[in-house]
Amino acid sequence: MPVTPAALARSPFLLAARGEPGPHTPVWFMRQAGRSLPEYRAVREGTTMLESCMRPDLVVEITLQPVRRYGVDAAIFYSDIVTPLKSTGFGVEIKPGVGPVVADPIRDLAGVEAIRPVTPADVPYITESVQELVRQLGETPLIGFAGAPFTVASYLVEGGPSKDHAKTKALMHSDPKLWNALADRLADVAIAYLTVQVEAGASAIQLFDSWAGGLSPRDYERFVLPHSAKVFDALAAYDVPKIHFGVNTGELLGLMSAAGADVVGADWRVPLDEAARRIGGKPVQGNLDPALLHAGWEVLEAEIDRILLEGQAAPGHIFNLGHGVPPDADPEVLNRIVKHVQSKSARAV
Repeated sequence: MPVTPAALARSPFLLAARGEPGPHTPVWFMRQAGRSLPEYRAVREGTTMLESCMRPDLVVEITLQPVRRYGVDAAIFYSDIVTPLKSTGFGVEIKPGVGPVVADPIRDLAGVEAIRPVTPADVPYITESVQELVRQLGETPLIGFAGAPFTVASYLVEGGPSKDHAKTKALMHSDPKLWNALADRLADVAIAYLTVQVEAGASAIQLFDSWAGGLSPRDYERFVLPHSAKVFDALAAYDVPKIHFGVNTGELLGLMSAAGADVVGADWRVPLDEAARRIGGKPVQGNLDPALLHAGWEVLEAEIDRILLEGQAAPGHIFNLGHGVPPDADPEVLNRIVKHVQSKSARAV
């Protein structure tokens, strides 16, 4: 029997994302579909990351793997933040063990203009994958996602991953006009990519600004917030929760909330009740330190229970890690976390 929109809307994840009480605190993990799973490594064998993101059969299978294994309360769409750029012919690849690498880093307006707008015709595999996932997931929501303008821009300017984003910061300050042209173009890419996912049936979206924590609040407000806000503003008409997340963004949580998200994710550096205060009356997501996955169950259990208690300070709490699942994480530990969160937080509604 097909799942009705009303039944899906009553899922624990969507209830929490809207600040409404549910049967338990929902839990999912960033990078839950990935290298920590042996079934992922088996199905990806002989296929590059970007190739796997463009094959609906692999996208569907990989997205479903952690849902089957763990019983998480939401699926995260299997893709990458540079997939929409690759789909338009932009020169970017994902180098194993390194990450996104750009053939010609952005240095001028000509480089910005080489980033072609994304259309649904560029990403038919996204529509096909999302529609099939929604069909198979039933009452489990699917989270679509995109990279935020700053984080994607940092790869394009640096030419690849960077620890200090020195070239990106220098460009922001030395040539604000070029920076804003680049960030504005990438906001349009994110809008188009997220719109395709939502219109195909995704129940929520998450905007990843993974590297924004390298910025001061002043620089974030001046150079980043307007472009992230453009993304959220463009999606405001869609009745889906919108999550904003970054790493080491404790000093930016209020500004990230102001950009327009319905839910803000916090990493492990800020207690979740304090994060909720900074975010200001919105649901929170987080925030177990991924390093503790190796610390033993006694340590983990105490940390989980603390986070669940702190999460009660917000109108809704979605349990997650403070960043992604490490490649060497033990799937059985993650499975135990899911079961403990769901049982420990169970309540009558």
